[in-house]
Amino acid sequence: MKTGIRIADAMTEKPIYVDSTTNLEECSKIMANNHVGSLLVKEKGVLTGVVTEQDIVRKAIAVGLDSKETPASNIMIEEMTTITTEKDIYDALVLMKKLNIRQLPVMEKERMVGLLTLKDILKIEPQLFDLLVEKFELREESRKPIQRNIPSEGICQACGEYAEKMFAVKDSLLCGVCKREQES
Repeated sequence: MKTGIRIADAMTEKPIYVDSTTNLEECSKIMANNHVGSLLVKEKGVLTGVVTEQDIVRKAIAVGLDSKETPASNIMIEEMTTITTEKDIYDALVLMKKLNIRQLPVMEKERMVGLLTLKDILKIEPQLFDLLVEKFELREESRKPIQRNIPSEGICQACGEYAEKMFAVKDSLLCGVCKREQES
């Protein structure tokens, strides 16, 4: 389900960086002051990783590390998946969902030119939110009244064709033809 919106049109062109030696308390303050959930980490001007709010909570605070003494490099994610400027934001969202990540560094000719976040995508194309809902884990989900809205029309996730009636089959929205094929 391509949107026609390129990564280059949605990405944050000036993401916030910290040095690898920046302590986690300072990282937290920078995130809070800039209303962001992640920081890119540079060492000697080279992108080396990303630190997220979740990293700080789960890898540092929850295990008792001192946020004033622990540098970003100790908990940052070093193996980053990237995306190019020409890809569609739908491709980025599918990749983020698959890898359970919220941001993708954007590369052009082996040079980072921006950062694409879930927030960037959803501000531009809020209808893509439904794609993410399946990924959320809800505590006590079995007792909660969760409604699954199935659109009456849309693009089939199997064949990519428009259909006036959609069907939910194994976490996918399918047209009637693809639904019958999957059931047989």
